[in-house]
Amino acid sequence: MIDPAVPPSGSGCVECDASAGWWVHLRRCATCGHVGCCDSSPSQHATAHFRETGHAVVQSFEPGEDWFWDYRREIGLEGPVLAAPSSHPADQPTPGPAGRVPADWRAHVH
Repeated sequence: MIDPAVPPSGSGCVECDASAGWWVHLRRCATCGHVGCCDSSPSQHATAHFRETGHAVVQSFEPGEDWFWDYRREIGLEGPVLAAPSSHPADQPTPGPAGRVPADWRAHVH
C-alpha cells in the first residue's frame, strides 16, 4: 500500500497543472507518488485519484508536514519517510501556484 521508493509526480497537482487550475493544499499518493489537490481545493484531485485507483493512503505534500491519511478507513496514520522531495517548493505559495489563484479564491474552496 505504501511504496517509500516512489518519487512524487511533480511539484504541483498533476491535473490542475494540465488544465491551468489551482489548489489550496497538496497531497501525495503513498503508493504511486501522484500529487493531487486536497478536498478544500476546487477540483479535489487527490480524492479523485483514490476513487479511480484504490490507492488509499496519501501524505501531506506541504512544507513542514509529514502526516498520512487513509481515505478508505478515514483515519490518520504514521508512515515511513518517502522518497524526496517531501513537499512542494517552499517558495511556491499556498494556495498556488503563483499567477493562477483568483483574487476571490476563498469563495471557491470547499
